[in-house]
Amino acid sequence: MRAPDHLYGSHWLRTAPPADPAPPPEGPLDVDVAVVGGGVAGISTAWELARRGRSVAVLEAGRLASGVTGHTTAKLSAQHTLIYDRLRRTRGPDAARLYARSQTDAIRHAAGTATELGVDCEWEETAAWTYAEDPGRIPELRAEAAAAEEAGLPAEFVTDTELPFPVAGAVRVTGQAQFHPVKYLLALADDIRRLGGAIHEHTRVTALSEGDPCVLTTASGTGGTEVRARNVVVATHYPVFDRALLFTRLSPRRELVVAAPVDPAAAPRGMYITPEQNTRSLRTAPLPDGGRLLIVTGEHFTPGTGEDVAERFDRLAAWATDRFGPLSFTHRWATQDNDPTDSVPLVGPLHPGARGVYVATGFGGWGLATGIMAGRLLCDLITGRACPWGELYDPRRIASVVREGTAFLKQQADAARHFVGDRLLSSGGPSSVDRIAPGDGAVVRGGGERRAVHRDDDGALHAVSARCTHLGCLVSFNRTERAWECPCHGSRFAPDGHVLQGPAVQPLEPRDL
Repeated sequence: MRAPDHLYGSHWLRTAPPADPAPPPEGPLDVDVAVVGGGVAGISTAWELARRGRSVAVLEAGRLASGVTGHTTAKLSAQHTLIYDRLRRTRGPDAARLYARSQTDAIRHAAGTATELGVDCEWEETAAWTYAEDPGRIPELRAEAAAAEEAGLPAEFVTDTELPFPVAGAVRVTGQAQFHPVKYLLALADDIRRLGGAIHEHTRVTALSEGDPCVLTTASGTGGTEVRARNVVVATHYPVFDRALLFTRLSPRRELVVAAPVDPAAAPRGMYITPEQNTRSLRTAPLPDGGRLLIVTGEHFTPGTGEDVAERFDRLAAWATDRFGPLSFTHRWATQDNDPTDSVPLVGPLHPGARGVYVATGFGGWGLATGIMAGRLLCDLITGRACPWGELYDPRRIASVVREGTAFLKQQADAARHFVGDRLLSSGGPSSVDRIAPGDGAVVRGGGERRAVHRDDDGALHAVSARCTHLGCLVSFNRTERAWECPCHGSRFAPDGHVLQGPAVQPLEPRDL
């Protein structure tokens, strides 16, 4: 059952200040750097470059910071669950140290930026905890604590936390932070404009021609235009250009969020995550009345695989209630992340032959610190400065992909299974559109092809092609969020077919019934 509409929506977007309008460009643009994507990575990159005197234009398909960045849990942490022991084993202790340095540098840089710009972004320094309730995972936690400490983080293994339920153990890392990401990024956007940069919303980039200059083709309500730039940054969360074949190294996952006011006296001040129970992550945020909002994330799944999302929301809410007592939930939303096959995000040149085209992707659920880090790294690359961790994040790396080839092969097998298998099997939905209930949707056969059919609340039917416009996999309907989703690479579309989330840049084509 669909939850009441008032429960849907991100806390960060609901409490963000009004933003100045940023309409599509009225004609061709010529800039030093065009940044595709107005989330944390894109805005951070544009701001860094504008401060170094480059002319920049940010091209955002929707509204600034309203995509994945606006639906995060907003943790700024260098402790990314259980990553340092894995990095130490697969890429060596030097790589683990560089990872810790780069993420810590991003947190400190964000703190300094908020102070410099006078941003009231609810900044709170706190500790990050990775915990487990299963005693069998204590050796794993001890190894992670040792690896994180060796990498230079203030980390230790502990058995006591401020959580209102017992844990077997935890890795605690002090000196981390949490904040309001949309307030922070809108302040950066205002400063980009002050520095002479341009920001254009509702401007979807549909094509890229590499050269000197590069040429971007855009689509908007005014018909679109061209943007010429010496350098291009693709910061669209999932790359919208496939020439680098980065989609073969990324696994999309969707994750749910519920939030409810909690007694401030009982509210944990730290940021917590456990890989158990299909991930549980929590933090609290300040409320205007002096209270605290408990934000709980988890229940990740691959989009487009027919999951019962409503049931998963209920499961997450039940977990929070079981551990924190009776709660009155005021928000629920979902976010989407991309996991790289070798654990480390891909930030740098788009492909081996790229000249002036860069990418930032594969943040693995830790997009805020990583997005800020990516902005600094890409700015250094574009302006010709050396960065100590540039090689660590370089998308052109091959050795680490080979070492962790199992994850790479699994990603390809999953995509191939959907690309081929979904065509061989029955549609999995009702055989007739008459059986589609109001608010629901299904893929049905008709006219020799598969059609994605949605019935709205008034009973009217809407049909579009069921083939994702990215690479042609068949979409599936998420009835809770009311979206068509591709299981291969995570593209998402509204019931009428327009793009909600890439890598697709073209809408699902309309079909007659």
